[in-house]
Amino acid sequence: MSTVEAPHRAKADRPPEAPAAAAAQPLYASRQKVYPKRVFGVVRSVKWAVLALCLALYYVVPWIRWNRGPGLPDQAVLVDIENARLFFFWIEIWPQEIYFLTGALILGAFALFAVSSLFGRLWCGFTCPQTVWTDLFMFVERWIQGDRNARMKLDQGPRNANYWTRKGLTHFVWLLIAAATGGAWVMYFVDAPTVTMQILTGHASVQVYFFFALFAGFTYLLAGWAREQVCTYMCPWPRFQAAMLDENSLVVTYRDWRGEPRGKAKAEGVGDCVDCFACVHVCPTGIDIRDGQQLECIGCGLCVDACDSVMGKLGRPKGLIAFETLKNLAASEAATVGMPPGEARYKAGMAARHLPRFIRPRTMMYAGAIAVVSLVMLGAFLLRSTLDVTVLRDRAPLFVRLSDGGIRNGYTIKIVNKRREDSPLVLDLQAPQGFRMVVQDADTDPDGRPMVARRADGIVQYRVLVSVPPGQRLPESTPVTFRLLEPSGRVAARQSSTFVGPRQ
Repeated sequence: MSTVEAPHRAKADRPPEAPAAAAAQPLYASRQKVYPKRVFGVVRSVKWAVLALCLALYYVVPWIRWNRGPGLPDQAVLVDIENARLFFFWIEIWPQEIYFLTGALILGAFALFAVSSLFGRLWCGFTCPQTVWTDLFMFVERWIQGDRNARMKLDQGPRNANYWTRKGLTHFVWLLIAAATGGAWVMYFVDAPTVTMQILTGHASVQVYFFFALFAGFTYLLAGWAREQVCTYMCPWPRFQAAMLDENSLVVTYRDWRGEPRGKAKAEGVGDCVDCFACVHVCPTGIDIRDGQQLECIGCGLCVDACDSVMGKLGRPKGLIAFETLKNLAASEAATVGMPPGEARYKAGMAARHLPRFIRPRTMMYAGAIAVVSLVMLGAFLLRSTLDVTVLRDRAPLFVRLSDGGIRNGYTIKIVNKRREDSPLVLDLQAPQGFRMVVQDADTDPDGRPMVARRADGIVQYRVLVSVPPGQRLPESTPVTFRLLEPSGRVAARQSSTFVGPRQ
């Protein structure tokens, strides 16, 4: 047996250890490199399709254009740090609307919980960025260095020209992919064509080069070197994803009721498992699925394809390793207790199975949470205001006593205009009789009312002074309301505040 085999092997493949030997094992063990083998099948084809879709979305989306009019970025998806906006096609999110991002994260979390409850670690095995880029890096490795046995032989062989050429070419392609990944990430924050030319010509800012190198470096490190170590030791998801699973969740499972006892293909009285280790050799984390549910299993299902291929060659039914529920596994086990291996046991075990229950309290709870969050976000988006006014009253001092004995309060008014219109508005004060308002640096309309601008797709700020004449008796705090009026007289926005005076 080679010394570079996966660290987790079937119990039948490793001799039992004496208690003394087990006690002498070190607390920390060095990593044993995993050499996943190429596999073909339905699951592998689905994984290739998902991988191509994920990579295409990631690399192509920053280059999609979307016309928003003059003076605005034409990139369809852009986190515009400089102007504090998030653009997503026709949707524009302002900093004041960060709750939409919070809602999207909550929605994504519940969706992940629901998917895990239904299909196990589907996210980990098919769409997790670590899985996608590791799969891509392993494809490059197999393309240049060969399949499992060839890579093992290369690593164990002499460090000659062939070794360094293949290793060097592998890492060169990895670095190109990592650079493209880091560059694409930056493009989500800076205009893609512009930042690409800046990076290539050396005219990008220090910040751009820093984040470009940061994400490129981590892609190269995690997908090229760490690989299964990320899933096993660094990722927190395997530690608590079991809380989302139940006996009706579809997970990658070895049907031991059918496969045990293991033995040679032509031996008598043995199950369907021929102990070929095909499932272990294709596993990207190097585990043996026959040992049961394990933390390291990402649910990618490649062992399903590997085992089905072997079963097909032996003329036996496929599905010895399959996406199965633990409830069906227990039912088949109970139905085949005491039955000898053979066709009768296979039929009895398969007949005991039932269709997975997708509608159950756990999944309904997640579906309800997703529906509620989605409706709340949709309602908030449809009802959101395109013109907002914010009033900040001076805190120090709370009020100023004028030379004639009157009282004055100071306010800062910010007008957020999310529309493309920039026509002026009238600022109106609703307050008890005797209150006077002065807006600094503002023109007046023919009726003497202050006119304030609303900058198209921007924010403007004004200094407002409100005063009362001497001798007017007021409570310590008087409610006032500032209104923005359209030229037609319609109230476009309003904001309440208080007028503070001396204690009577």
